[in-house]
Amino acid sequence: MSNEPITLSEALASFDALWSPRIVTRVNDYDVRIAKVEGEHIWHVHDDTDEFFLVLEGELHISLREPGGERTVRLPQGAVFTVPRGMEHKPSAPTAAAILLFEPTGTPTVGDRPAEIPDHIDATTGHTLGS
Repeated sequence: MSNEPITLSEALASFDALWSPRIVTRVNDYDVRIAKVEGEHIWHVHDDTDEFFLVLEGELHISLREPGGERTVRLPQGAVFTVPRGMEHKPSAPTAAAILLFEPTGTPTVGDRPAEIPDHIDATTGHTLGS
């Protein structure tokens, strides 16, 4: 990890892969990850950790399977949302977007028990920025 300031716009410009986060820094035992997203991700769940989302560019939708049924949270640029641990969810973006995630190091982006990992996801726990 760098001990120099990181400009998120420059970091985002350094890669093109969708739904494959880059780790920009670490805070204690947490990764701060950025990702480019478009289209749908997969339904998944993190049993032991919440998942924090900040929309840097565009709009993100997060579908949630709650005890009362499904609902979708729409997050415009600048909005934050935390998916509680144990909540099945599916992020999607109607057009190109960029997000920042904050989660424990090693947390897979496809959840704890993925049925399959889509071909377009090249790393489930993120790449170090610049790799």
